[in-house]
Amino acid sequence: MALTAIFSRNEGAAPGARRRALLEFTLDNLVWVVFVIAFAAFSLTIPNFFQVSILLNILEQSTFIGILAVGLTLVVICGEMDLSIESTMALSAMASALLFGSNGAGLGLVIGNGFTTALLSILLALVIGGVVGFINAWLIVVWRINSFIVTLASFLWVRGLVVALSGGRSVYGMPDDIRWVAVNSFLGFPVLAWITGLTFLVFGIMLAKTPFGRHIIMVGGNAVAAYRAGIPVRRLMIIVFMLTGMIAGFTGWLLAARTSGATANLGTGMLFEVFAAVVIGGVSLKGGVGRLSGVIAGVLLLSSISTAINVMGMPPHYTQIIRGGLVLAAILLDTVKTSLRRQIA
Repeated sequence: MALTAIFSRNEGAAPGARRRALLEFTLDNLVWVVFVIAFAAFSLTIPNFFQVSILLNILEQSTFIGILAVGLTLVVICGEMDLSIESTMALSAMASALLFGSNGAGLGLVIGNGFTTALLSILLALVIGGVVGFINAWLIVVWRINSFIVTLASFLWVRGLVVALSGGRSVYGMPDDIRWVAVNSFLGFPVLAWITGLTFLVFGIMLAKTPFGRHIIMVGGNAVAAYRAGIPVRRLMIIVFMLTGMIAGFTGWLLAARTSGATANLGTGMLFEVFAAVVIGGVSLKGGVGRLSGVIAGVLLLSSISTAINVMGMPPHYTQIIRGGLVLAAILLDTVKTSLRRQIA
């Protein structure tokens, strides 16, 4: 009798478990469905949209938003916010242009061979991003100031530093040894697209398969419980903010290479696109929930919409209207998903 009862319970539980797993999978990947539908609609209704040059353009457009979105995703999953990534990116780009650019206010430094120059410029970008990230983390973790306030202040003072360093002037003429990464292709795809894909792959594996990634998710879900479980929450938060800053710094280096320099207003407004991609990609603003696979779809969806509007010759403000609607829809969907998960738990 007891064995029969156990087996009957398991048989009844299996369909329920499968339904829960299917629902979770659908909720987590809904943005991919939206992207496929939108892309198919654009391809069928817009002449000359479905062609190789347009597809490559979408991939290239996704580079800078996509890599910045990786860094912001880490912070948001951890239950915090970083509004300084746009300014950090601009500071890194300006510093690289000032040192290695040969026109405008650039010093045109050449250190050793071309490879050494490129390597040092990357290291400079990573250090700048890491320093800004550490300052943010120190104020947030040690002084316990709200991350929104701290990073909003950093957004302002770092952008001011960009203007101060450049004097409001443009700097350009980056050497070919740096620019090659932004203007060349490999196996038919832009090198920038390969770098973006590799970034998503590395950090996606880190979040899903490593203890460090699982700790980020646990801290975002419940920092107190994570601390009681023995996770060094403060140290982890510092590392996450520094990682986000370094990712922003590296993005700035790529952007300087792509544009062959920098301006004082470089990347203005990009923060909102990154935030939209992260939210649309299914990362919960409450922390503890999110996957980079969804963020990829969010980035591609936004790039596809921008490209479609440009191809149709529509005014650019339509892009902002659609992005705003998508962000609101994503926030509402996040609320629905949270409610559904509580019901099936």
